[in-house]
Amino acid sequence: MKRHYYISNDLDDLELVERDLEQAGLLKPQIHVLSEDDAGVELHHLHEVEAVLKKDVVHSTELGAVVGVIGAAAVLVLAWFSGLTETYTWVPAIFLAVVVLGFCTWEGGLIGIGEPHVDFKRFQEELKNGKHILFVDVDRKQEDVLRAVVDKHPKLKAAGDGSSTPRWVVMLQQKWANFMRLAP
Repeated sequence: MKRHYYISNDLDDLELVERDLEQAGLLKPQIHVLSEDDAGVELHHLHEVEAVLKKDVVHSTELGAVVGVIGAAAVLVLAWFSGLTETYTWVPAIFLAVVVLGFCTWEGGLIGIGEPHVDFKRFQEELKNGKHILFVDVDRKQEDVLRAVVDKHPKLKAAGDGSSTPRWVVMLQQKWANFMRLAP
């Protein structure tokens, strides 16, 4: 799948775009609107980006975990070379390695809370200026459908593309939405 980004300053038009995309066969989890105007997005019944996904929590947590693994490995190597494991046991070194890994992972997540999502950093100026970002995840088969819908909406300005949510995640989100609609 591939993600296509578009910029607009008209939530009414974005509501029409989303409806047209859904009528053309795209699933709701494939379509998102990123905006500083959360109330306007909700009022227009647009599929908004969840608050936690607007921030770089997941990406920064992953980076923190990588740093933590390196730090934990350094603790274990240092314990082995220092001879500490022969004097005491491996337990203190392993415990410290786990603490280092956990702390670095946690700290990475905390840092990510204060940062915009890595994929959305390039749109910060437009968002501050009151514009909205529509992004659509499509398969190769759906490229023509997306292009046809976008061509009918001249207020949309193409803003590039990027990596998308994996197809299996989109399908899982759709199945969950269908299940929740059927649940009493």
